[in-house]
Amino acid sequence: MMKEKNASSEDYFILLGFSNWPHLELVLFVVILMFYLMTLIGNLFIIILSYLDSHLHTPMYFFLSNLSFLDLCYTTSSIPQLLVNLWGPEKNISYVGCMIQLYFVLALGTAERVLLVVMSYDRYAAVCRPLHYTVLMHPRFCHLLAVASWVSGFTTSALHSSFTSWVPLCGHRQVDHFFCEVPALLRLSCVDTRANELTLMVLSSIFVIIPLILILSSYGAIAHAVLRMQSTAGLRKVFGSCGAHLLVVSLFFIPVMCIYLQPPTRGSQDQGKFIALFYTVVTPSLNPLIYTLRNKDIKGAVKRLMGWEREM
Repeated sequence: MMKEKNASSEDYFILLGFSNWPHLELVLFVVILMFYLMTLIGNLFIIILSYLDSHLHTPMYFFLSNLSFLDLCYTTSSIPQLLVNLWGPEKNISYVGCMIQLYFVLALGTAERVLLVVMSYDRYAAVCRPLHYTVLMHPRFCHLLAVASWVSGFTTSALHSSFTSWVPLCGHRQVDHFFCEVPALLRLSCVDTRANELTLMVLSSIFVIIPLILILSSYGAIAHAVLRMQSTAGLRKVFGSCGAHLLVVSLFFIPVMCIYLQPPTRGSQDQGKFIALFYTVVTPSLNPLIYTLRNKDIKGAVKRLMGWEREM
């Protein structure tokens, strides 16, 4: 038994992914590759544009650039490995590679949830405290909030991934998912994992429910302030910036809640793969479109960068 445990921890895992649907693997490869390229191009576009155009050197676009970089890192932590597995017959990942992937997926996912809270606070300050906005969202404070988002994600992940890596594994090495995640790895254990499952539930509640409550509270205050507005132009501007952020929050939080806050069942494992595919592949590719479409600041920045504004 100890030999089996040691072999499983020192050798490799088999990521089953979508092996139950072999006829879908080629289609999934093409679709996921397209979304991944959209994610790379769209998020790099936002990062570069926000850096080059001085008009976008504001807290909102500073945090948006951080979100874009997070999305780039988050998708890259799992999607290239998934594409390799979908393309070829080999679906192996080394034990070390699996633990590294687990660490970064947890860290970046947690950091993104905290950053979305920070972005909702920025919108709250802009709408509800406009006269104090420059004081509340001082550049140094914005950098501090961004750093706090990243640090909270990587610190939490260090604890959680360490607890998971300490769980002794049996000889069975087939991970029933397309990337290394905690619930799938815990199912390989040959000891009682109720303590780990409780830790997962507690951390999921802290970094899913609490951020969601804070975000909804911010937008509740924004909605109250919007109802008192008299300017139609002001209303459109608020709905334009806040509506995009709310849509991004919904696309990220709803799938995560469906996976981590529901009781595990055999049917939910397969369902969870497709839900996870949505928030790891589709959501990061849609974020740039949501934030840039019908965004006058972005359009103006593109015109200035291309020199069209002068010609007009």
